[in-house]
Amino acid sequence: MSYFKHHVFFCCNQREPGDTCCNDRGASDMQKYAKERIARLGLKGKGKIRINKAGCLDRCDDGPVLVVYPDDVWYTFVDQSDIDEIIDEHLVGGRIVERLRI
Repeated sequence: MSYFKHHVFFCCNQREPGDTCCNDRGASDMQKYAKERIARLGLKGKGKIRINKAGCLDRCDDGPVLVVYPDDVWYTFVDQSDIDEIIDEHLVGGRIVERLRI
């Protein structure tokens, strides 16, 4: 059994100016928002959900991106409502959000 039910990694890589990267599209802000929301919902910790920053996940052209393990589901997102949908539907409800899936 995994230590966390879900481990979520947000690509927060910052590339050189002019190169496509997730962080230029708000990834760090959305990671912080997701981490705070999971804590407010009481879903943080062992057996629950962990939200992490990651370096380059090598999918910047699809970005911004996050990946949910152990499910191995990749998502893109635009704003907080997309993050809320991923949290509510996938992490809490167990249903993959197909419209955001890469």
